[in-house]
Amino acid sequence: MTTLPLSKDTTDTTMPEAKRRGTFGKLIRNRSALIGGTIVLIFVLMALLAPILPLADPLKSNFLAVRKPPSALYWFGTDELGRDQVSRLFYGAQTSLLAGIASVTIALGIGIPFGLIAGWYGGWIDAVISRITEALLACPFLILAIAFAAVLGPSLTNAMIAIGLSAVPIFIRLVRGQVINVKAEDFVEGARSVGVPEWLILFRHVAPNTLSPIIVQATLFMAQAIILEAALSFLGLGQQPPSPSWGQMLNVAKNFMEQAPWMSVAPGIAIFLAVLGFNLLGDGLRDALDPKES
Repeated sequence: MTTLPLSKDTTDTTMPEAKRRGTFGKLIRNRSALIGGTIVLIFVLMALLAPILPLADPLKSNFLAVRKPPSALYWFGTDELGRDQVSRLFYGAQTSLLAGIASVTIALGIGIPFGLIAGWYGGWIDAVISRITEALLACPFLILAIAFAAVLGPSLTNAMIAIGLSAVPIFIRLVRGQVINVKAEDFVEGARSVGVPEWLILFRHVAPNTLSPIIVQATLFMAQAIILEAALSFLGLGQQPPSPSWGQMLNVAKNFMEQAPWMSVAPGIAIFLAVLGFNLLGDGLRDALDPKES
């Protein structure tokens, strides 16, 4: 007689289809999510279509068109070497999105397992992981990323690793808190009472119930990762010349603010819009996935 309700508690822990459709419906009706998703989609298309569209070679110099202002031929002008700003903007989108995706993947790949372990097992394991996490969180995020990048060396790959490592404590703390809340639910105790192994409870029933805040945080962190990649490239610790990067484009443009102010406009607006898009999308996801809104 006790197996029927227990079976319901231990197996019906994922989002039902009707609720999933309701969440998607709330998401597409959310103005912030719609605007943010549209902006993000535009940048994704820019990155994907850059090699296909008839754009100028972003690495090819043209000394007959150095620092040309915006025109019908050069929509956003040219840089100090005569390279088309539109082309470099499109290929720079590849760099920014790649850095964001790779950084989030690294942060999730390390942060989720440690957060699950700390929240589930508690005790001295939780104490050690939590103390290290708190120590890293005490450091300013940008300073931590710069420190990692400086140790690893200047390159886009090392910048992505540095940004990802800097975000690991954020996801450890988030996942740990979610696990602590979920493991107090009745279905977890029910699974224990019938002898379900601890590891199976953790990965089959507890972990899936932590996904909503992780998805929201990962989306919001994409915006931070884009800013950090641009900052590291601006400081010479990220993407190296002549490969295009929005931060690197700003670094060069700062030397020509009086002679060619248009050089800083395109990458600056691109960074602003990309960050705005991911922040709006993250806010929309949070509203759609928040159980209090259901």
